[in-house]
Amino acid sequence: MAGSKPKRLARAMDYQADDMPGAESFASEEDFRDALLFAAPVSGGQLTDMWSKQLRAWDHIQDPAWSTALPCTDERRTDIYSALGLEPSTRKLLDAAAPVIKVPGPVVISKEFVPWYATHQGKSWYWPMYAELLSRKGWSDEAITDLDMATESVVERLSDPTRPEAYQSRGLVVGYVQSGKTANFTGVIARAIDAGYRLVIVLGGTLNLLRDQTQRRLDKELVGRENILRGASEFESDYADDPEWSQGKFVEFGSAPSVLGGFDIHRLTTRYDDYKSLLQGIVALEFEKQEPALPLYDPQNLHRASARLMVVKKNKLVLGKLVKDLKKIRTPLAEIPVLIIDDESDEASVNTSRPKPDTERTAINEKISQLLTMLPRAQYVGYTATPYANVFIDPSDAADIFPKDFIISLDRPKGYMGAADFHDFDLDESDEERTYANSNELAHVRDVIVADDDDTGPLRRAMDMFVLTAAMKLYRAEVDGLGPDAFRHHTMLIHESNWVESHRELLGRVTKLWWQAGYSSAEGHARLRELFDTDLAPVSAVRAEKVSVPTSFDDLQPYIGPAVMNIGADQQPIIVVNGDKDLETGTADFDRRSIWKILIGGQKLSRGYTVEGLTVTYFRRRAANVSALMQMGRWFGFRKNYRDLVRLYIGREEKLSTGKQEIDLYRAFEAVCLDEEAFRDELKQYSVMVDGMPQITPAQVPPLVSQHFPLLKPTTPNKMYNARLVEVQSPGRWEEPTAYPTSPVDLRHNTRLWLPELESLAAEPIQFTYDTKKGLSFPALVGTVSATHMCDLFEALKWSAPSQFEPHMTYLRGVTTRALIDDWVLLAPQHAKPDKRIRLDSTVREYCWFERDRRRGPLFGAISDPKHRVIAHYIAGGTGRSDDPHTNVLCTERRGVVVLYPMVERDHRDVAANSGVLEPGRVVMGFGFVAPEHAHYDGARRVRFATIDSSRDTAIIDS
Repeated sequence: MAGSKPKRLARAMDYQADDMPGAESFASEEDFRDALLFAAPVSGGQLTDMWSKQLRAWDHIQDPAWSTALPCTDERRTDIYSALGLEPSTRKLLDAAAPVIKVPGPVVISKEFVPWYATHQGKSWYWPMYAELLSRKGWSDEAITDLDMATESVVERLSDPTRPEAYQSRGLVVGYVQSGKTANFTGVIARAIDAGYRLVIVLGGTLNLLRDQTQRRLDKELVGRENILRGASEFESDYADDPEWSQGKFVEFGSAPSVLGGFDIHRLTTRYDDYKSLLQGIVALEFEKQEPALPLYDPQNLHRASARLMVVKKNKLVLGKLVKDLKKIRTPLAEIPVLIIDDESDEASVNTSRPKPDTERTAINEKISQLLTMLPRAQYVGYTATPYANVFIDPSDAADIFPKDFIISLDRPKGYMGAADFHDFDLDESDEERTYANSNELAHVRDVIVADDDDTGPLRRAMDMFVLTAAMKLYRAEVDGLGPDAFRHHTMLIHESNWVESHRELLGRVTKLWWQAGYSSAEGHARLRELFDTDLAPVSAVRAEKVSVPTSFDDLQPYIGPAVMNIGADQQPIIVVNGDKDLETGTADFDRRSIWKILIGGQKLSRGYTVEGLTVTYFRRRAANVSALMQMGRWFGFRKNYRDLVRLYIGREEKLSTGKQEIDLYRAFEAVCLDEEAFRDELKQYSVMVDGMPQITPAQVPPLVSQHFPLLKPTTPNKMYNARLVEVQSPGRWEEPTAYPTSPVDLRHNTRLWLPELESLAAEPIQFTYDTKKGLSFPALVGTVSATHMCDLFEALKWSAPSQFEPHMTYLRGVTTRALIDDWVLLAPQHAKPDKRIRLDSTVREYCWFERDRRRGPLFGAISDPKHRVIAHYIAGGTGRSDDPHTNVLCTERRGVVVLYPMVERDHRDVAANSGVLEPGRVVMGFGFVAPEHAHYDGARRVRFATIDSSRDTAIIDS
């Protein structure tokens, strides 16, 4: 059964009986069923577990010769059972024991590669142990299968470590902030060293805090006790003072892996010690060869050699020591299969110097490039949640880290609380039907609008919520019987600045607030009662899911005192984490002890570092680009049994670190989230194979990074010189340009282009039902416009940033000249109430206008209303047939939809509201469109793009 494909069960059982006379075996399939049904619990459990693992391995293997069905489908499982020759009753039993887990698998953009992993000769040792550990930790079968598929997708695209010709594969894995990327690269390392990679270098962030956290995680879950001790006593371990070490929570093998038929891992870095030259370097880096005449990568040497693992900080001096030591070892560097894992690969690793021949690389990028140059068999895999810097790298730079071989986008893990859980992407901002149940913003987000530096009201309210949620956790631990480790950590994060002096002032302010809060007084309890009744209780009543909620504050009150005592233990309720030894008030070491504290920090707490138990966040930190802002989202993560308690207190009127433009931090995060999802959607679209070949390769990934919030660039400007989009084919997809002009002359030009179309619409609006179950609808004026006329209108429009619309215009020209579209339905949504109506120029008719504002410069944020997009998708054939007859009557195969929004910005709203007449130069005619579902050409390809390639003077990689 351990082979690469399922074979007839009866034949295998006969073979086992013949090969092992007297041994216990199954004589028939009926006996096998009896064993599954009636065997003793222990042996029956082992049998079921064995078959579950094997069936799921067959379920998700990619493109097997014995099945044409997609992985993880009922059809694939049927093929497996047919190959095994199983009867229906046996199939039913196995389905009950190991149901098909239909995980989607990661999205992969990849070059063609030589398959090798499925048939490699290495010993599977560390990956099975790691998967078993995750199962014991409570990971579901679905989550482990998902990780199995994702890690295999990475490792199979690395070069075969036994391959005679050296090849460097470089890839990028895109996860979500605090979503389990470490688990993924731990699994990748386990698989890679099982397959034969013998030197693993993990670049673990730019701070000791992050490096140490990564080292411990790998030691605990992968390396294991025996490899850590290497014959020493338990008390000599660098984890001797770690509670989880003494509790037996580090993985154990029973003996040294090499004694048990596996191979050892030698650590070249330890819990608190980064790479050190000479002492831990040269000798430890020497690789033993069982067959000296053969190269190390030969299977006879490779699979009998120990692996080396180091977790190295991204620091010029540390990496310099490693480069220096590698040059001294006797083992030829060209023979060593090396895996380099770069955690937070968009930070520090990317070369931010302009790509000119006479320009030196940035320091850390230079050291990584040296490693890649001197280690021909090194494979580079970057991990990040903000991939923008990586995809803008010059692909022609052979010594850089552009992911030329693959980009893998991980699926959002189950139970993860991320950006979408704090925003209402599917609700209109003015929707009066918002409730705590259907609005994430109402449930979890609280505004921070500070009048002046002495205004401590919002901060005190956030601290009150922190105390209330602490009491709720104690209540649930007792009432629901969750146990003492259910809420081992409970934290609040205050993030206002990166500056140490600001932390000093903030520490004084927060300390004063804490000791003056009066949490044991009648006044304090009255304040907590009010917050419980108006905020915590109503949210938890509809969002608590399977955990308990007190019926009143009186039921929660007995837990307030213990909660305050937990937070204020040792008279230090606050921990400052910023590297200033004179200022730091404690250690945020979540591994050593339970932490119920308020954390104040900046850079150390804004990238990569996991703040455990984070429940309340007070965020007023400024950021100058999308990557930095997203990485500060420490409130993302897994919140088991307390999702409903999570609160984000966020600044709504803050200034950037440069310039005078005020921004709304919450709206900035919302825009960033839209950008991220748009990028993932683009990757998913282009991951679809065309005629069995990749639609695009990573070197051809266009600059598909949207900017819903232009004040924040996708990444720092010096990482953005490799980008130009030429054409985007978008059949059946909503597209929404936002770079409208600012000058009254251009606005007047655009408005007068659209006015004849508005005037031609039907006199009475049609009521479109977008949710038939709830009977929700909206009115809109409707008309049709010929394809050529609409294309001419689009061509004539003025833009402040023409490059934003030009890729769409190229496509619209293409479908029009190819006669792939007959006409467009023009929808002008109207308000249900008779307000916000204006006449334009000398028009007799009145039209509804919409309040929309630019985020900065020419670009607006989101313009459209989700309910309008629903109808547009139906008419253009993007989402099947509607239940609304008014919608269906407009549906034809070659018809697109344009939804028009006359927008009035803040400066002109009083005039519009009071007079009902507005000059066309004060109106922005915004629109979105959906082209017909079948309006595409060039096969299944959806994109043409240009990527600047510095290897040619005016080079464009055009596809």
